[in-house]
Amino acid sequence: MEKKRILLLGSTGSIGRQTLDVISRNPELFDVVGLAAGSNADALREQALAMECQYLGLAFAPAAERLREECTQIGTSGSVEVFRGAEGLVEMVEACRPDLVVGAISGFSGLPSILAALEAGISVALANKEPLVAAGELVTRTAEESGADIIPIDSELSAIFQCLKGERSADIKRIILTASGGPFAELSAEELRSVTAEQALAHPTWRMGRKVTIDSATLANKGFEIFEMRWLFGVSFPQVEVVVHHQSIIHSLVEFCDTSILAQMGRPDMRVAIQYALTHPHRVVSSIERLDLAHSRPLTFAEPDVEKFPCLRLARAAGEAGGGYPVVLIGADQAAVELFLNGDIRFVDIPARIEKALDAHDGTAPEGLDDIRELNDWAYGYVTKLR
Repeated sequence: MEKKRILLLGSTGSIGRQTLDVISRNPELFDVVGLAAGSNADALREQALAMECQYLGLAFAPAAERLREECTQIGTSGSVEVFRGAEGLVEMVEACRPDLVVGAISGFSGLPSILAALEAGISVALANKEPLVAAGELVTRTAEESGADIIPIDSELSAIFQCLKGERSADIKRIILTASGGPFAELSAEELRSVTAEQALAHPTWRMGRKVTIDSATLANKGFEIFEMRWLFGVSFPQVEVVVHHQSIIHSLVEFCDTSILAQMGRPDMRVAIQYALTHPHRVVSSIERLDLAHSRPLTFAEPDVEKFPCLRLARAAGEAGGGYPVVLIGADQAAVELFLNGDIRFVDIPARIEKALDAHDGTAPEGLDDIRELNDWAYGYVTKLR
């Protein structure tokens, strides 16, 4: 395959760091032309030095200003361009003109730059969930109009993406999303009332960012993935089912109209899905440890308990209701997770606050990016101010 020029949005987070690891293992395949993050200027500066990268961006404008003052010597030519704010990341896409944008900035600050890439016909390897949950129709329509591809990075979405290669969407009967169940699958409803943020951040299988780790513990993350299935693969919400699979070996499955089921399997290592997204439509040899079936644990499956973990139920309801409810879901969840991590609310209060925000929404559908951002901000503020 020809060498690809990569713009990595969200380079300092878990997905970003693992993406750079994959790139470092395959230097003959990739050139990193730009790196951007949310606010971690120090980590971004170190990455830029290591990758000899001259286009940098930070969604948090004050951090970008500080970085601009500090990093004039980064890069082989000594010339570094620093972009600031969400709109600055849009300018960064236009300046870099990469072959592929990796979208891994959490929250809405990464949405405008992803849309800008797709509008320009640049394919996006997408990791963060907000674009497809809150703006799925806008994002997928933009890609269709320009001919750009959206390649999923999440292990479950990558699994379905791979299982559907060469298949007709009309033949899909259902998509079966696997969920690890998080760290609290065996706890009672009463025990969930006293879990701490430290316990919730100790995921038994995956090593992820703080926000997505809490979303995994509440099963909100799995609810968000139902939206992604809807928009990426054109299935209806009822066609997507969730099963708890603690071992995280089968990453998801597709059942077809003839009752055949295809599954994608592998060790729980995000770098496998990341490498597939970066090299798509090709596969390349990987140095990542292989799955040894003979020595793997028995594979088990169970139905999720939506009474103990109502975020999954709330996400499905928001998706089926449509309109502005998916946006409210995202904004409310962001605020509730932050409150929990700060010690202001309990773990069980996360779904309770999300449900209150959904109930308070009048159902009005946003008409564009500005409306989506405004509604997201409303939901975030509503949950933050609840007492």
